[in-house]
Amino acid sequence: MWDKWGMLRHRDWFVDAALAAAVIAFTVPTTLIGYSFSLWGGAPDALEIATGVITAAAMLVRRRTPWPAVVASAACACVTGQVVPMILAVFSMTAEHRVRRWQYVALALSVVYAVVDYRNPHTDHSVYLNVVRALTLIYLPAAVGTWVYAYRRLIRELRVGVREREEIAASEERRKIAREMHDTVTHAVTAMVLNAGMARDATESGEIRELTATIEDKGVQALGELRQLLTVLRREDGDLAEGTEAIARLVGEAQASGLKVDLHLDAPPGALPRQVSHACYRLVQEGLSNVRKHAPGSQVHVTCEVTGDQVAVSVVDTPDRGDPGGKPVRAAPSLGGGYGLAGIRERVSLAQGRFFSGPTPEGGFILAARLPLRSSHG
Repeated sequence: MWDKWGMLRHRDWFVDAALAAAVIAFTVPTTLIGYSFSLWGGAPDALEIATGVITAAAMLVRRRTPWPAVVASAACACVTGQVVPMILAVFSMTAEHRVRRWQYVALALSVVYAVVDYRNPHTDHSVYLNVVRALTLIYLPAAVGTWVYAYRRLIRELRVGVREREEIAASEERRKIAREMHDTVTHAVTAMVLNAGMARDATESGEIRELTATIEDKGVQALGELRQLLTVLRREDGDLAEGTEAIARLVGEAQASGLKVDLHLDAPPGALPRQVSHACYRLVQEGLSNVRKHAPGSQVHVTCEVTGDQVAVSVVDTPDRGDPGGKPVRAAPSLGGGYGLAGIRERVSLAQGRFFSGPTPEGGFILAARLPLRSSHG
């Protein structure tokens, strides 16, 4: 089965073959019936037929270079008296190629046309009409050819632009999917591994059952988020999973795993745009995951509040020096590849917000963002 480009190549070949056949039809039969003439009078039939065949063959290479068709058509007009090949050649010259100063080439062909037309024994011998016909039938096809060339170039540029936009859109979709997969899988697996380690060290059966139930819940939650993500990809619409209303659940899960977390949440459900709400959720999720990995014994403050026309969200951990004899909290293994913060930064940027992460003066770490509730693009 032909692909699109194969069909275009075969179409171009068919058009060139049709033009070559047209040249043959205008030259060879007129020679055979004695209707042709030559500027030099009495040209052998073999020479006239050979000139027509050569001109027809030149039409087959008109897309590569215009000059064989231009020269051959002019010679054909002088030898056989047939001017139609010149009309085809001058159109091909400007429609298929950007010929510099094509006007001069067209002028030379117009002179040949006018002379041949004037010497033609089968037409009138009015110099005025000969010149008008020459200029009209040579320059008009050449001008149309320049318009055709410009149109084709515009179409090519538009196609290239469309392909580039498609590639950019596909790249953005891949990055979006990668962010969702990273945030969903990394958070869930980190919590599951952490609880599995705690269950291994636990001695009471009740505590073990509670921890294994937490592992099961996190697994079910991760599967649910992945299923929802796949549903969005299949339908190409739908909503992304969680928003600010799920931040309290994240904090509760972190507290259940042993982290010391307090929450200040002042973002009414449904009051934030979907993209902003989801970015806040993912920032808190990433911040708590990082605390589990790098500072499990810290005191963590999670804030998400609407102030004016923006929402401020942050996760701040501070080293806890008030309870040196407390039970140590197991650190979760680092499963990420450094994409978490980059993904959050991209989310915040897409929501036209400002992102900040770095160490605090108290020796902890802060992950924060401010996101506008309304897009600056209206």
